[in-house]
Amino acid sequence: MSHKTLLHWSSGKDAALALHTLQQQDTFAVKKLITTVNEDLQRVTMHGLPIKLVELQASSLGLPLEFIQLPLEADMPTYEDRFGLCMKANHQLGFSHNAFGDIFLEDLKQYRENQLQKFGMSATFPLWKKNTKELIKQLIQVGFKAIVVAASTKYFDESFLGTEIDENFLKSLPEDVDACGENGEFHTFCYDGPIFKIPITFKKGKTEYIEYKNPDKNSDELKSGFWFLDILPTD
Repeated sequence: MSHKTLLHWSSGKDAALALHTLQQQDTFAVKKLITTVNEDLQRVTMHGLPIKLVELQASSLGLPLEFIQLPLEADMPTYEDRFGLCMKANHQLGFSHNAFGDIFLEDLKQYRENQLQKFGMSATFPLWKKNTKELIKQLIQVGFKAIVVAASTKYFDESFLGTEIDENFLKSLPEDVDACGENGEFHTFCYDGPIFKIPITFKKGKTEYIEYKNPDKNSDELKSGFWFLDILPTD
């Protein structure tokens, strides 16, 4: 019997590969996508993608989509409250599991598992502990298409935006950057691949620099900057 599963959909390559992985087996049946968005900007948090494009992704994937709406600078209590409301409602609909594209961040994995336990739900991580360079190669080999839409100024300049995830991608990465950006070095938009019925057509818009305050008061880095590429639906 397959577990009725929610997939936390970031709009990027890891979520796409996680869905593809789950669809190759019968244990977890993904029946809905969950995406966290900024309620003021109506864009995906951290990726900066307009929700219209996420809706187009979901339509091409043939899956219903639900948004968790958060204010621009949401604190953890606000996030946990709205996440909890979403989980309670979906648990009542028969969902027992949540799938995530996380790869090796142990503290994040434990946090997700602890949060879901409160609502009688479990977590699954189909990409967990896999080699990130091998995951990128797999992504390319099975036919996924993705581009970089956000990049940390700690590692990249503006020109990295729009880079295609292809054979040359790994060669261009700095040595201290994870191949999948698992430490938050960059984020992507996945627009085609074996799980999509049709490719998502889009056009590249302007670039923007945004600086964030570090919520960790004990950190030496009080602020962090990101470059964002605006991606727009062609229609």
